[in-house]
Amino acid sequence: CKYKYIFALLYVFFSVFVVDLREVVFVIQSQRNSFHVQQAEKLRKDLLLQAQALQESPPVILLLHTLTDNEGDWSILPLLPYLSSQFGKNSSWIMFLEEDTRVKLHKLHEVLKKFDRRKEWFLGKPLHDEESTIIHHYAFSENPAAFEYPDFSAGWALSISLVNSLTSKIEEEPLKSDFTIDLKHEVALYIWEDGKGPRLTGIPELCTFPEHKPRAQYCATTVSSHSPVCGQPVKSDNIFVAVKTCKKFHSDRVPVVKKTWAKRASLLEYYSDYADPSIPTIDLGVPNTERGHCGKTFAILRRFLSSHVPKTDWLLIVDDDTLISLPRLQALLSCYDSSEPVCLGERYGYGLGQGGYSYITGGGGMVFSREAVVQLLASGCKCYSNDAPDDMVLGMCLNALRVPVTHSPLFHQARPEDYAKEFLAHQTPISFHKHWNIDPIAVFNKWLLNDKHTEGLQKSTKEEL
Repeated sequence: CKYKYIFALLYVFFSVFVVDLREVVFVIQSQRNSFHVQQAEKLRKDLLLQAQALQESPPVILLLHTLTDNEGDWSILPLLPYLSSQFGKNSSWIMFLEEDTRVKLHKLHEVLKKFDRRKEWFLGKPLHDEESTIIHHYAFSENPAAFEYPDFSAGWALSISLVNSLTSKIEEEPLKSDFTIDLKHEVALYIWEDGKGPRLTGIPELCTFPEHKPRAQYCATTVSSHSPVCGQPVKSDNIFVAVKTCKKFHSDRVPVVKKTWAKRASLLEYYSDYADPSIPTIDLGVPNTERGHCGKTFAILRRFLSSHVPKTDWLLIVDDDTLISLPRLQALLSCYDSSEPVCLGERYGYGLGQGGYSYITGGGGMVFSREAVVQLLASGCKCYSNDAPDDMVLGMCLNALRVPVTHSPLFHQARPEDYAKEFLAHQTPISFHKHWNIDPIAVFNKWLLNDKHTEGLQKSTKEEL
């Protein structure tokens, strides 16, 4: 009887806490753009090679962009029913990875073995807000630090028990047709469900240190780089920069642009509702609107393809209160093929739980390849009014064309203080937006002026080549 009891305990222990790698489903949060497909494939191959070296059976590795035809898959929640139906009975964990996440499989295996896989677990590297922020709809305004959400760059995991539970919830009450702004925060809120569901469990081994740093030796995950560089930066005279402004901001916002980032632009024009030769601004014949600016943006797209401006491969459209590093953008664009229809920036979504569409939010800067602009205008896409939201109208048109909206976390719709410090700590940001209650020149000098990191990446890239 004594031995039977011991064997029973051992059976329970091994069935609950011992995880075979075949029971872990890896979902790489990949994108349809060719550069991002290549990055995701590199990560997939690395995971398979590690499994082979460990003499383990290969785990299931999924590329998110290939799973279904649903545009909303990247927002994760619409994807959970699919994951539950495919893996809900024979798997223990769903592990989500970004393309730049690097994994040490043996260490991750050790981490997952610590948790009872029959229970509902939500694991990740915790972030929290220092103050209530607009990108989180000012949630937890009395104590913003009280709510933690995962840094996707470090990887994050859901036990299959939690995936199945969330799927039941989605099936009983379909996802709302709403905005997707900061996915990691919104996923955590949905899981927590006002205290009915689990909070995020912080895992010290899920890290965002660069993989070559000494501290990373204790980590199960790391990040590959602060900012991708794939070769020689795109030349500044191959990017046409369009700044949207209006007469009432000529005296306060435009001078900030000129004192900061505009110095690095070879080709730049200011578009306004009033032609001011002292700047100079160009009146496109579109009246200023308090919101939207769709008419102005489409006039810029048409001008970009006209003979009125030099022919370039890339178009950057920004607001007059956008702060941006053009050298860092030039370095990032070295990773993209301008002959493809590329639409790049910070991705938001609308109605993704019910189909919906993705769009590049305008404040952080919208980058288009010439081919993307050609396809947009050839499609007959147009504004339903001059004050329609330009970024959302473009998103609807791109969705209809099946042209992917490509996300980069280096573009930011809000100010630095609107993001968790730990989130920005492993970034080399390209842009921020808004002048609310800040000194924009000081923000630019602190966050966007120094390009030593970009220069170092270019040097290391040359050495590798």
